[in-house]
Amino acid sequence: MVKVANPTLQGFNPDPCLFRGKDSYYILVSTFEFMPGIRVYQSDDLVNWRYETSILTDIDLTGNTRGCSIWAPYAAYHDGKYYVIYTDVKSTRVPYKDVNNYIITADSINGPWSTPKYINSSGFDPSIFFDDDGRVYFLNEYWDYRLKTHNKSAGILMQELDAQTLDLLGTPQILFNGTAAQKTEAPEIYRHNGYYYLLTAEGGTEAGHRVTVARSKVITGPYEVDPQTPMLTSKDDPTLTLQCSGHASIVHDDDDNWYMAHLTTRPLRDDVTLLGRETAIQNVTWTADDWLRLSNQTNQPANYYEVPVDTPVTPIQHAFDNDFGGPELNFERWNTLRKMPTADWLQFTGTGLEIAGGQSLQSEFDQHLVATRQTDFSFTATTTVAFNPTTYMQLAGMALYLDIDNYLFLAVTHDEQLGRCITVLQAQKGDFQIVTDPITIHSQDITLQVTVNGLTGTLAFTDGEQQVTVLDNVALDFLSGGFTGNFIALDTIDMGQYNRAKAQFKSFHYQPK
Repeated sequence: MVKVANPTLQGFNPDPCLFRGKDSYYILVSTFEFMPGIRVYQSDDLVNWRYETSILTDIDLTGNTRGCSIWAPYAAYHDGKYYVIYTDVKSTRVPYKDVNNYIITADSINGPWSTPKYINSSGFDPSIFFDDDGRVYFLNEYWDYRLKTHNKSAGILMQELDAQTLDLLGTPQILFNGTAAQKTEAPEIYRHNGYYYLLTAEGGTEAGHRVTVARSKVITGPYEVDPQTPMLTSKDDPTLTLQCSGHASIVHDDDDNWYMAHLTTRPLRDDVTLLGRETAIQNVTWTADDWLRLSNQTNQPANYYEVPVDTPVTPIQHAFDNDFGGPELNFERWNTLRKMPTADWLQFTGTGLEIAGGQSLQSEFDQHLVATRQTDFSFTATTTVAFNPTTYMQLAGMALYLDIDNYLFLAVTHDEQLGRCITVLQAQKGDFQIVTDPITIHSQDITLQVTVNGLTGTLAFTDGEQQVTVLDNVALDFLSGGFTGNFIALDTIDMGQYNRAKAQFKSFHYQPK
């Protein structure tokens, strides 16, 4: 036996779908507005995981606001083909939920993937189930805008698909109305020992999050809820390391050992976590009366899981250096916002990464931001940048970035009296302020440094031989919340003329503490 520490995938890695492919295990996670969409991790042994690929590389999410875009991918491997199902959320403004659900297919997890096939828009968190009789079913949460509650998830819909064309057949039926926990979503069906098992997430993705299991002898129901529901939750013990546990999927190995991947968080205080929602794995087992249970004999997540192999654990390495030698971004480390980078604003020059000025940090359209996940509670990140702005509308630097309403930007810019200078811009729940007076800089190359210790941060820069602390022990708890986690971003902005100002980022270094 080997023990593997949770979370398995640290930092922003939410809504895991764990499944077995042709010859490996895979976990897919949500990416929301960050591109490329749908991040995939691979393991041969359920012990050691590595980034494998990203699937959605040619879609445009321009205009989708924060917390929208690519939600809860589901994947299956059936008859030699990979199927991925996902939601593109366009708007979540109450009372509606404007979403589009798609299916794509490929012969390999690395693609090439088919053109997305639109399925429906009745709700999010779609999945697919291939029954033993050859019939195929499409499931999703459904949204009823008439409900008086703020969250209007009304239950689970199911509709048959044509196995060849993947066209919908017949009419959707209500499969499950959920329990008193409400907010029923993330449906997945599994077949085991004569039953169809429906796994759902309930209670919302905050402290009340949980996994609800129901079963039926026939796929169309009615479904009997596990009498010991919830099957997994952290709601009853705020002292647990793993909080907000829910949104799960299951898989078994060749020896019929079963595992459950699930969403979780690790708050540093109350519900505050800069790392966002992460992925953990639990051992699960079937009882004599055919209910799914955690192997630890509780319904609370354990801080580790066990795999019956003699394999050393090699955790994913978070520290990295990048000299931006090209020829393209390493998408294991880097992401862009809402659309993939194009040559008109991102170039590898041989001496670094050149980013041309895009729109501001609050734009939902043309931000020229390149960002990497925060994966550790404490870290230091540095970048060296050469930038010669001629107006205050031009800025380039490094940001701690949660979303369009919450960021802290250490930027090189221009002041009419001082010339080239350093300043700090902040947005907190949409309220903007310039945090510091501008500080004159002299060197062509400026090294920017962000140091984070839990929920406080220090911003500094080096000008020649002199290091200057701009902000010390600034509170960072506003970079928590929503659906994503905090990112460390490199950004160039030109609000005067698109793509005119250009910054050279010559290196980047991320080191956990």
